[in-house]
Amino acid sequence: MTTLSNSDTAHLRLREQVAACTLLLNAEGLMGYSGHVSSRVPGTDHYFIQPFETSRAGLKPSDLLICDYDGKVVEGPRGTRPPAEVFLHGEILRVRPDVNAVAHFHHDLTNVFTLVEGAKLLPLKNHSIRWVSGMPIHPDPSHVSDSKLGKAVADTLGPHHAMQIRAHGQIITAESVPALLVDCVHFVENAVTMYQASMLGKVMPLTEADIAAFSREFKRVPHVSKLWTYYVGKGRAAGYLPTDWELE
Repeated sequence: MTTLSNSDTAHLRLREQVAACTLLLNAEGLMGYSGHVSSRVPGTDHYFIQPFETSRAGLKPSDLLICDYDGKVVEGPRGTRPPAEVFLHGEILRVRPDVNAVAHFHHDLTNVFTLVEGAKLLPLKNHSIRWVSGMPIHPDPSHVSDSKLGKAVADTLGPHHAMQIRAHGQIITAESVPALLVDCVHFVENAVTMYQASMLGKVMPLTEADIAAFSREFKRVPHVSKLWTYYVGKGRAAGYLPTDWELE
């Protein structure tokens, strides 16, 4: 077992990013009272995740647990436990070495696209090219509360970067915590836009030409940096993100 000290600078910064991402998703109306963000601890088979009991509106870096892929707590405040759906994170991180951060939340309007026959969520806005490979729907709406259910969710996700669980919620994956925040925002933006556009008439998703053109010009790293800086600044201005967290 690897011991991961809270005083380690790199780990502290990652803790602060996970806490900040959670607070920002909550403030933007994506996370709410339920949901969680995880981040792989570099060089280990462990990840940071919030405890079951802690509010998404008041999460602190020191609250975070370190768990292994089996959902076992390796480090964390005494008397705390991981969220019931810790297996969702562990099983995805186990089989996806390209993924370093995972978010699970329950945005109702976005999840509507899992509830209506023929109402398939499509890439509509330019940044939704992130999901042109697919946005699969997991058919089992159950709480992902054991490893078997977690493996089933990871199988449905496959090589993709986002999915929905029918009548349940969303799972977004990314290469970093800042990128995860940006992808969560864009995923919901795309769903809301499609819902609104469908009220006016036939929806026109991105064409292959649209996707190719935007893919050529899009630069993910500066885009993630720009939006992360924006949302962090917004959170600090509103007073719910501490100014002494190392987030830039």
